[in-house]
Amino acid sequence: MFLNTLTPKFYVALTGTSSLISGLILIFEWWYFRKYGTSFIEQVSVSHLRPLLGGVDSSSPTNSNTSNGDADSSRQSVSECKVWRNPLNLFRGAEYNRYTWVTGREPLTYYDMNLSAQDHQTFFTCDSDHLRPADAIMQKAWRERNPQARISAAHEALELEDCATAYILLAEEEATTIMEAERLFKQALKAGEGCYRRSQQLQHHGTQYEAQHRRDTNVLVYIKRRLAMCSRKLGRTREAVKMMRDLMKEFPLLSMFNIHENLLESLLELQNYADVQAVLAKYDDISLPKSATICYTAALLKARAVSDKFSPEAASRRGLSTAEMNAVEAIHRAVEFNPHVPKYLLEMKSLILPPEHILKRGDSEAIAYAFFHLQHWKRVEGALNLLHCTWEGTFRMIPYPLEKGHLFYPYPICTETADRELLPTVFHEVSVYPKKELPFFILFTAGLCSFTAMLALLTHQFPELMGVFAKAFLSTLFAPLNFIMEKVESILPSSLWHQLTRI
Repeated sequence: MFLNTLTPKFYVALTGTSSLISGLILIFEWWYFRKYGTSFIEQVSVSHLRPLLGGVDSSSPTNSNTSNGDADSSRQSVSECKVWRNPLNLFRGAEYNRYTWVTGREPLTYYDMNLSAQDHQTFFTCDSDHLRPADAIMQKAWRERNPQARISAAHEALELEDCATAYILLAEEEATTIMEAERLFKQALKAGEGCYRRSQQLQHHGTQYEAQHRRDTNVLVYIKRRLAMCSRKLGRTREAVKMMRDLMKEFPLLSMFNIHENLLESLLELQNYADVQAVLAKYDDISLPKSATICYTAALLKARAVSDKFSPEAASRRGLSTAEMNAVEAIHRAVEFNPHVPKYLLEMKSLILPPEHILKRGDSEAIAYAFFHLQHWKRVEGALNLLHCTWEGTFRMIPYPLEKGHLFYPYPICTETADRELLPTVFHEVSVYPKKELPFFILFTAGLCSFTAMLALLTHQFPELMGVFAKAFLSTLFAPLNFIMEKVESILPSSLWHQLTRI
């Protein structure tokens, strides 16, 4: 009788009120999410209801008392979309070109190769090159776009004299194997050392000689670094480590080549973790720029101490120990610096050959790091499992990475555009910074608000038809209850049922 007496106005008022309430909930949820980065309903459920039901939230412990060093580091390093030379870049002839011969794909973009040409002109040329015929030829060779023209010019320069930069070009672009490249670099080293000694004696005789000495220094450092990389690729890792250490001692001020990153990778290959920690102690400094290699290697060392015994189920029951907390915080720090790396380390995304230039905190840097360091993470038992269980917790600490950061400056907006220029987008999908998805309750209240608003509109336009639908829906909804009530009436004595209804 109650349902039959309801008028269409009641249903309009009911749906309108429901729409208004769900709209208010949606607005409040959105405001709370914008301000605090989490859903209010989700926060209450996790913080208050889940402990009452016996659950423990262990997905991403955060420690508000972060070290002053990391906090100061975020203030010292200015975030900008500056492209850096890849310290571990491959050899064009022996590696990049071999990939092209096998697959028919070009692993390097024109923008990347153009940046390399500019680097070569900066490091390997000077204003006085016209005084020496071989250097004059090489100055033109570095500007050539055609690889064969560059190689021909290098051979032409070698016909005149032993030219270190000519040997460099041939080792980088003409040599088809690492052993052949190493042989050419050794010849370049012999020529480069002679030029370096001569220019060193004359460097104080004027600005022209000073520029020559600076160029010869760059050439010598480049040759020695590439020789160390050849030794590393040919399996002579201890020899490579010694060459890198000697180079860093001989030229301590030339940090532009980031030789310490080559040294870290070689030490990890030797599993010499104590020396890795010593290098990190020197270069993971507040005043020095960070990199994925620095941050993720630090995370790997801390994960190594606990990863072999780490279990997410056990951690959820007993909580995280101090060592596990330090490891998780180190992973969060690394992921905040470059959030693209975990998908490559966890093999959720396929790797490609790293470019010759990288963008720090970008997809290009993530590829370059994972390409060489994935094997080191696999070697440490349980390290990838710990990374898999904890890395996504970083995004709950930084819901709006483009607007604010936790340990570093906010993530730069321009990385995606620059990475698309550096990476071959024809066969590689550029990774974009993972955005925090809207909580379920915001989506639910938005859907509920839209649904009830549509019901109110339909009820207003077609009151009689919607009344019929509403009565049919309510009758179907209450049919099981009516069936149960009939069964109860048939079982219970009528006198007892009469007394219950009076109560």
